[in-house]
Amino acid sequence: MTFSSSFGSPQRPGVPPLEVRLRRNGITESVHRVHAVVCDQRGRVLMRAGDPQKLSFIRSALKPFQAQVFVASGTADAAGADDRALAIACASHAGEAHQAREAFKILWQSDLETEQLQCPVPAGANSRLEHNCSGKHAAFLATCKRMHWPLESYLQGDHPLQQQVLKQVGELLGMPGAELVVARDDCGAPTLQLQLAQMALLFAHLGAGQQPELERLSRAMLAHPDLVAGEGRFDTALMRGGHGQVISKGGAEGIQCLSRVGEGLGLAIKVEDGASRAKHAVALHLLRQLEWLTPFTLAELGQQFLHPNDAVDLQVSGELRFDGSR
Repeated sequence: MTFSSSFGSPQRPGVPPLEVRLRRNGITESVHRVHAVVCDQRGRVLMRAGDPQKLSFIRSALKPFQAQVFVASGTADAAGADDRALAIACASHAGEAHQAREAFKILWQSDLETEQLQCPVPAGANSRLEHNCSGKHAAFLATCKRMHWPLESYLQGDHPLQQQVLKQVGELLGMPGAELVVARDDCGAPTLQLQLAQMALLFAHLGAGQQPELERLSRAMLAHPDLVAGEGRFDTALMRGGHGQVISKGGAEGIQCLSRVGEGLGLAIKVEDGASRAKHAVALHLLRQLEWLTPFTLAELGQQFLHPNDAVDLQVSGELRFDGSR
């Protein structure tokens, strides 16, 4: 796989970032700057607002690609993992009982203990299973056990599990995994610093239906959006309202990634100041421009995520523009 010249070339002027204004009784109170890009499976930048080469950590939007090893290694099949297990492996969940139970089932089916999870116990919680990343960590441990890899060091960057994640992500990006920049995420697992266009490329692959492991994971996320995030949360609401048309996975510090199912297109969003409210507003704004969801669905989502309360609303200005090299 090779990227088009626009992927790695210097940014051309004339495509400003989007702006999100939080207005209180019609008066602007805060302003957020947001970058966004659409890529296809060949890594071509098709549309953008702001800088498609902007670097950021992908954070939890990496989870479907970390879970790819769970499937590709044969662990998911050997453990009898169903779509619910695959969805929780990709999740940033709310720690609700039914979500924690799915993470526990991954451990139980592989004869592992909750105490072997190395994600933190959330404040006010009683168990690591309630951590939003527990499904990912459970899938990590199950994979290590099946592959006879060390369990105690599964989060270390040089561990065979993490090296396999880098290798598979590198293959999707068309580059050596060893060249990826790695840092520690809040749950203790590695995350990656990527260009925004690289995030969009990953999500173009996720929904394309051409990679067997990713197709299974995307199908599971769409079948069980309640496990991927939780009631009242953006990813769950969007995938539930989208009726299988769009995959949505957010990350901390203003990262939101989406995939148009069956078309090999990915959309990645980064809010400069990391605000979640701004990434959700921009996602809905761009989904309307791209016509990936119906106006009725977008109106319903807008009521939930564009109007935090009766006095406040979020207003987005700007749009994606076709890349100048095409």
